Amino acid sequence: MPSGSPARGLFFGFLGVLIFSFTLPMTRISVAELAPLFISNGRAVVAGALAIAVLAFARQRFPRGRQWLRLAVVAGGVIFGFPLFTSFALQTVPSAHGAVVIGLLPAATAVAAVIRGKERPSLTFWLASGAGVLSVVAFVAIAGGGLEGLRPGDLLLLGAVVTAAIGYAEGALLAREIGSWQTICWALVLALPVTVAITAVLVAPGWPQAGAPAWIGFGYMSLFSMFLGFFAWYRGLAIGPIARVSQIQLVQPVLTIVWSALLVGEALDWTVWVGAVVVILFAALAVRARVRAARAAA
Repeated sequence: MPSGSPARGLFFGFLGVLIFSFTLPMTRISVAELAPLFISNGRAVVAGALAIAVLAFARQRFPRGRQWLRLAVVAGGVIFGFPLFTSFALQTVPSAHGAVVIGLLPAATAVAAVIRGKERPSLTFWLASGAGVLSVVAFVAIAGGGLEGLRPGDLLLLGAVVTAAIGYAEGALLAREIGSWQTICWALVLALPVTVAITAVLVAPGWPQAGAPAWIGFGYMSLFSMFLGFFAWYRGLAIGPIARVSQIQLVQPVLTIVWSALLVGEALDWTVWVGAVVVILFAALAVRARVRAARAAA
């Protein structure tokens, strides 16, 4: 099990969230010219090639027994599920609107941690987390994301939330056994036969034609969203507790709105800064509640 103070776990968790916060706007930029299937699978192929190189250079031992099955769960959640659902969803919804639904991910991850990791957050934790989720939804709605009705894209984003939460929780537990960066690397390698096959079929008629912004977005998702971001994120979750560290994700929609305004030109006004303060306060309350519960139990 990785050693580290609670503050260290929160630091790595925030670093991962910071990297992931660019994912939706980068996806939005890329899907304007590249097919969603190519984006979701192609970026996993690039990240998988990097994973092979890193694992070979570090001479890592192969996972054993049921660890391969658990790696398949991780791959299903964060390599196939989340990228595929978000790529299709962001063809029809703005990245700011997507942040409304993705704002449910911290609570979903906490639930997955309770079920899979047998963690027992306090009542204060759940109240603060729930208030944080509601504040995210209200904030993005006021900022311009809108809650004008359920869209097909929202259902895809809900699928992204569920699959990512499962992948995060299982990956965090596995990272305690084989290491944080090793977990995402082996998951990428395990997924390679599928991602390579799908990508090969997609590029067989001809290499996709797109401008520089689309390829820059694709490159960011390949190197950071699908690869380096998980080094920090799984490290933070592994130090844990998973339910507590996951609440840092409450800040992610706020950051996503800012990047969406700067990179995609979506609306940004004073409500973002007010929302940022409110969301961060609830996230801090959830983190502090969980720490107190852990100390009391100890």
